[in-house]
Amino acid sequence: MTKCEYMNDTIYVIGHKSPDLDSVVAAITYAILKNKLEGTDRYIPAVAGEINKVTEFVLEKYGFEKLKVLDSAENKAFILVDHNEKSQRLKENENTLIMEIVDHHKLNFSYSEPIPVLIKAWGSTNSIIYKEYKNNNIEIDKNLAGLMLSAILDDTVITKSPTCTDFDKEIIEELAKLAGVDNWQEYGMEMFKVKSSISEMSAEEIIKLDYKNFEFEQGKIGAGQVEVVDLKEVENKYDELLVEMKKIQEAGKYHSIVLMITDIIKEGSVVLVVTNDQEKMEKALENKLVDGQVYIEGLLSRKKQLTPNLTEVFD
Repeated sequence: MTKCEYMNDTIYVIGHKSPDLDSVVAAITYAILKNKLEGTDRYIPAVAGEINKVTEFVLEKYGFEKLKVLDSAENKAFILVDHNEKSQRLKENENTLIMEIVDHHKLNFSYSEPIPVLIKAWGSTNSIIYKEYKNNNIEIDKNLAGLMLSAILDDTVITKSPTCTDFDKEIIEELAKLAGVDNWQEYGMEMFKVKSSISEMSAEEIIKLDYKNFEFEQGKIGAGQVEVVDLKEVENKYDELLVEMKKIQEAGKYHSIVLMITDIIKEGSVVLVVTNDQEKMEKALENKLVDGQVYIEGLLSRKKQLTPNLTEVFD
């Protein structure tokens, strides 16, 4: 189908599978922006999976309803936010139409026709969207500001992540004022305490909380990340997590599965690994693995610190 055939139809704005807060909020904020710019209501925010606890907390706090969950992209039109790689998108068919991309990750995308692509190397997709609101003089009310602030704080790990730029920090200050948040650092910690309440979750739920697939020349690698305020909350689950990761690896024919368990206070991560090539994985991590695990001080970002190393070694 062509863009003309979709002219009066719904266009879904959607983030990646295993949605995190930034991808969900980006779907909402960009759909609102597109509808206001075009004087329509056909841009509908949606999600590609069940939302996590912190996303549920933030949506409720700022008065936004949960989004429609889609399980397929077949016969639908989309704007992709916070992702572009095929392995992170819903199942498509010849009638799937991708209209636009707004993202802050590397571009790994091939398509049959030219489309608008907006990618900035900033800490959050919502930082990009905030800039678009400003560029188009679209008002951001208190609740929308709180939503965007939450997403940026989450994706930048309260500005601690190496992905966080000076521009993100400026936006955080501006949005905090608009949202009436007097101390955004304290609010960020409140969010992460909600996010890190994982002790009652199953191993599979923990792994899939924020999980992405990456296709490399040497095989498919799954990479998950969990952020906690204290590693003690989850350290008794390491063996159970490794067993579940092995099951996922075998069932999905993965080359490797990697799980970062990030302590945002100590600013480092325990990395759990199951792999078909330990030597190359150790090269990518720049550390030796002992019983499938290692603690790496200063490792906070999957996007900026882990994925580039995986690409260098496995592509």
